[in-house]
Amino acid sequence: MSHVEEFLTAEEEKKVIEAIQSFETETSGEIRVHIENHSDLPAFERAEEVFHILHMDETKEKNGVLFYVSVDDHEFAVIGDEGIDKVVPDDFWESVKNTVLNEFKKGNFADGLVLGIIEAGMKLKEYFPYNENYGNQLSNEISRGRDLNKNNEA
Repeated sequence: MSHVEEFLTAEEEKKVIEAIQSFETETSGEIRVHIENHSDLPAFERAEEVFHILHMDETKEKNGVLFYVSVDDHEFAVIGDEGIDKVVPDDFWESVKNTVLNEFKKGNFADGLVLGIIEAGMKLKEYFPYNENYGNQLSNEISRGRDLNKNNEA
């Protein structure tokens, strides 16, 4: 079993997905989590690549958020699209990242992701209220692995 598969138990994964779903009923923003074993790129650069591969830059209000984890590299990044960057405080992403990393340092990976999702979701809800015309634009499932395939892109 790969480290990606061991990173979250099935129950923990369910908890993370439920956190995403909970906020996406209150905001037009889209939140995704991607976990992979390793990247040759720094976490932020790889997160930018994955962001585009997962079509997160195609949301109607440019309000996608990606939580990226490189398990073997012990690296994490969180990024948001330009619509979010225009409205949140300058230190917002650093705050979300610190929230997640504080739990990761304790080995609480699911809790870290959930708390980060809550923090990001509160801002999304504030600046991008739910819009029934948009619906759920991206999958809520956690994507995995270096080679993203068609199943992960929906």
